[in-house]
Amino acid sequence: MRSAISELRLTEFRAYTQARLAPEGRSVFLFGPNGAGKTNLLEALSFFSPGRGLRGSALAEVGRRAPGEPVGRAWAVSADVILGDHRARIGTGLEGAGDLRRRVRIEGETAAPSDLAELLRPMWLTPAQDRLFLDPPSERRRFLDRLVLAAEPGHGAWASDYEKALRERGRLLAEQPDPAWLSALEARMAKAGARLATGRADTVEALRTEIALRESRPFPRARLVLTGAWERMAGEGADLVQIESALADALAQGRARDAAAGRALEGPHRGDLAVFDIDKDRPAAECSTGEQKALVLNLVLAQAARLSRAESAPTPILLLDEVAAHLDPIRRAALFDEIEALALQAFLTGTDEQLFEALKGRAMGVHAEASRLTVRD
Repeated sequence: MRSAISELRLTEFRAYTQARLAPEGRSVFLFGPNGAGKTNLLEALSFFSPGRGLRGSALAEVGRRAPGEPVGRAWAVSADVILGDHRARIGTGLEGAGDLRRRVRIEGETAAPSDLAELLRPMWLTPAQDRLFLDPPSERRRFLDRLVLAAEPGHGAWASDYEKALRERGRLLAEQPDPAWLSALEARMAKAGARLATGRADTVEALRTEIALRESRPFPRARLVLTGAWERMAGEGADLVQIESALADALAQGRARDAAAGRALEGPHRGDLAVFDIDKDRPAAECSTGEQKALVLNLVLAQAARLSRAESAPTPILLLDEVAAHLDPIRRAALFDEIEALALQAFLTGTDEQLFEALKGRAMGVHAEASRLTVRD
């Protein structure tokens, strides 16, 4: 089911005092100098999903702050959303300066951040992910979990529950723990961990299938390998009960070792995603910067293409920050064509308007400068 932004409104968000953009479901390319507010607008859109948005910022950081103000102001991002034949109004933000809890409203009614997934499913690619294959495994796990989340909104809740239980178990192990309480925490970890591992394995298998269909695209094809023991177990056909039981046993048996190490040495928080360029037959980390960028982009496009065919869930909205500048003209044109062919709405940014020459007439052009938006359609 096609999902798209009809109108977007920002209030006291980053450097924006007020801003309004009405693409009416069209894709948008934003251009302008560095510091003009382009990425801020993408970040605002990314808050229409669970979590801290594409920058991973604390909620209090994104409110506009005048010189001398100790904390950011209350902020809001709202939108009118097209969902198939229907329209809905959604909003999120902080209701007061210093508020620690993000509020969400759908059609004026209080909702949870996870409820937004029924209307919008943003997926993003930012310059921070240019080093994805060189960064620590935690960054690749985070990237993969965002891809899973676009298809399975409940994945975020399992990840949150797992991390919370992991931290609590670590604190208990540093003391003289009650074995019964430890067992209860490990059962929580095992239940959430089994679902994390299964979600990752299912998504990687689906991406492998989708990538095999993308041979005609001018993007490097990726071979994906999950190196975590629990993800491998899921990929080899073990069901949730088997993984949960095995993980609970491993955690119980590893208490002394984990206490000595000061961290849990077993679990899906230890896994990694290995990526290889099929055409060059080498690890992605050994490819050029441009090839690495194209590999990551192809993974995002593969997931977006897969989800675009879903009839009962919203199609993704792509937030592509400074992507076009790293692509050669052939791949840039292919990216624009694919967004259009998949009938997806995308928001793209770049400093140079010429990067988007092939999008003119097919998307809304917006000039950003000093956090002011001027439509150049």
